[in-house]
Amino acid sequence: MSRQSGHLLDWIVPVFFVICAGWTVWHLPAFLLDFVSYENESKAIQIQDYFDRKQITPGIAGLGGGNVDVVDWIALILMPITFVIGVCTVVPNQMEFQQHSKFDQIAMFIGRITMILIILMTGVMLYEVFVRYAIEAPTLWANELTLWIAGFIFMLSGVYGMQQRSHIRIFILYEVLPRWGQHICDVLSVLLLWFFTACLLYGSYHQVFVGKFYNWQTFGTAFDPPLPATIQPIILISITLVSIQAFINLIADWNRDPSALADKDVVDAEELEALKKSVGDS
Repeated sequence: MSRQSGHLLDWIVPVFFVICAGWTVWHLPAFLLDFVSYENESKAIQIQDYFDRKQITPGIAGLGGGNVDVVDWIALILMPITFVIGVCTVVPNQMEFQQHSKFDQIAMFIGRITMILIILMTGVMLYEVFVRYAIEAPTLWANELTLWIAGFIFMLSGVYGMQQRSHIRIFILYEVLPRWGQHICDVLSVLLLWFFTACLLYGSYHQVFVGKFYNWQTFGTAFDPPLPATIQPIILISITLVSIQAFINLIADWNRDPSALADKDVVDAEELEALKKSVGDS
């Protein structure tokens, strides 16, 4: 008997992935210092000073005399493991697109990760509101952390939105075309998306990964999170995943009735009933 959506596993796996990924991202300077050779010694010293101030486990010595300690390695190893487990175990709920393939489960699990990040971001904002107005002790990190998480949410949700066919679509001209004309429009849209992605990768790769990521460029505030060093790479990664998902959708929807996809844009009585059940309204 297949497992139903809403199982505790649907929460545990993405939460563990977010914890491992968050730890790894926060301690990425340790990996850069140990595995990237910096020609500019002052830049290496600057990253080392930043890492010494920001690392969560300063009492644990790095392995082999480096900066990466055992906790960092555990988080890095568990991150792909939890991702694979999440992809293999994800189950669509009643309101999601039901006709999915094994490849679609990657985007579906990314959607679960995004949902956990939304909860985390909301918690940070609520905490800031409480300490700011209830005890008049505002933090120096809540605003930047919220922006940081929101950046990941904005980009990763695009992958999930593409898989769910919930992105903006205009059917005025598309619906009047014969099926072969619709196929041409579908192919052209994917080709244009791939062309945009190729141009973006070609024009931005050096600036993003060399200028921002390897140099670990930070936000320059009191909290000083590495927004440029992490958000810009995730933009390129997310756009690439969206393009791949668009190609997967093209193949999956080739012989599918296009009206079935258009109907997703209409909130019907069945979907409203599912929304009520999801919030506990019988």
